Amino acid sequence: MNLSPAPVKRRIDRLQSSGVITGFTAVLDHALIGPSIEAFTELRFAGDADIDEILAAVRQVPEIHEVFTMAGDPDALLHIRVDDVEHLKQVVNQLRRTGRVTGTKTLMVLERWSRDAHG
Repeated sequence: MNLSPAPVKRRIDRLQSSGVITGFTAVLDHALIGPSIEAFTELRFAGDADIDEILAAVRQVPEIHEVFTMAGDPDALLHIRVDDVEHLKQVVNQLRRTGRVTGTKTLMVLERWSRDAHG
């Protein structure tokens, strides 16, 4: 199907106005932006912590890019992006000082592959 830009734009506009398209995402190659380290940190909270409390504790940390709350152990998995190992240490220590975190485990990413990026 060969469409000129105008009908494509009209179709995209209709999909947006009807709510089918809810937004657009830019996929960045962080290796080209500058040195960075990605890590995943497991968080364990005191037994009576609820999901809202977990989210409130991590929303204040700009280095956290995604939060996955879990059923079971751990309570949450955080996707963190930092400049270097010292920066990662500072972020993990900040999380530990929230008062309700009872344990952490941090895994550094060596390489990334994504089905979305590679088809």
